[in-house]
Amino acid sequence: MSRPFDASIVIPTFRERDNLQRLLPALFAVLSRAGRAAEVIVVDDDSCDGTEELCRRLSADHPLRLYIRRGERGLATAVLRGLQLATGDVLVVMDADFSHPPQAVPALVAAAESPQCDLAVGSRYVAGGALDPNWSWFRRVNSKVAGLLARGLTNASDPMAGFFAIKRDSLAQAKTLRPLGYKILLELIVRCDCRRIVEIPIMFQDRALGESKLSLGQQWLYVRHLGRLYAARYLGTRAVELSSKHEQPATARHKRRAA
Repeated sequence: MSRPFDASIVIPTFRERDNLQRLLPALFAVLSRAGRAAEVIVVDDDSCDGTEELCRRLSADHPLRLYIRRGERGLATAVLRGLQLATGDVLVVMDADFSHPPQAVPALVAAAESPQCDLAVGSRYVAGGALDPNWSWFRRVNSKVAGLLARGLTNASDPMAGFFAIKRDSLAQAKTLRPLGYKILLELIVRCDCRRIVEIPIMFQDRALGESKLSLGQQWLYVRHLGRLYAARYLGTRAVELSSKHEQPATARHKRRAA
């Protein structure tokens, strides 16, 4: 079945109005030059910072939708909600803070469209990729250590990336999605059994506006998430059955909210 959009671009936000004001026009300009029919879906955690008014104004001229979550917060579950709302053949996820270059979106979509690719990642750690020279040593070490801890789950060079594109058909391979914290990419790699991963080099820029969402609490959630994913990958169905007794799938919660 043909779809009206080649791609859907999901942007989770919380108090990112100033960044969105710059990002969205730049993103739509990139998509127009590339000849891509794409929609943008902003999933906002009730920021009350002018995001709603900004998106309403821009949606008059662009295929832009805003979904406001009230009473719920979290990057990973916001991304899942956006993926559920998306109508494109390829589903792109990126941050609002310009850390992910909008000019790389067409290359990610093209890579994900290939029959030999399950998922495409905007990578900082492949040839041609780079980190902002102003990124702190703590963030660099944190990223590298987190990536090493995930080596048993994927051979991707940048499994911590928040910038990626996945086929709708690949996403449909997941029986359930239950992310913890903000590292949704690893959840999709494991649950959707994405083995053929293409990494597109990007220049990662540190945010100029707003505040980072990284915290010790998020790091602890990542460790817990890793344990869950290793169990799912290596222990299989039994691990899923055991964890489901204690936690409800995020997908189920979202379906009820949308009903």
